[in-house]
Amino acid sequence: MKISNRFTIAVHILSLISVRTDNMTSEQIADSVNINAGYIRQISGLLKKAGLIGVKRGSGGAYLLKEPGSISLYDVYQAVDVVIEGELFHWHENPNPNCWVGSNIHDVLEIYLLKAQQAMEEVLRAVSIHEITEIMIRKKNASSGA
Repeated sequence: MKISNRFTIAVHILSLISVRTDNMTSEQIADSVNINAGYIRQISGLLKKAGLIGVKRGSGGAYLLKEPGSISLYDVYQAVDVVIEGELFHWHENPNPNCWVGSNIHDVLEIYLLKAQQAMEEVLRAVSIHEITEIMIRKKNASSGA
């Protein structure tokens, strides 16, 4: 199972808004993400609901409500409802209860899968939008010879 693309698109949106000095419209953001502006508006609505961005009515565009350094990837992950807490991994529904492996697989595997999700979420908590954009700026400068 893959995490929904809402997460990476939301990080893209926040990163773009962070490095631009003007307020970005959904059409401008959609051009960078290379996706439909309606989907950008849907994800922007989730980011707005989470208090990460503001959106000016009409063609006013989007802007950050927090400093990029204070927005973690975990904040984004939570904002766009990527997964229900503790349910990153999806279980196969009907293991055979008459098989000793089938009757125990969920209880045993759950311990490790929960630890894996917690570890991933800790990594996301440790990285900010500012860090993401700083790396992109360094890459841009390196490729342009600056």
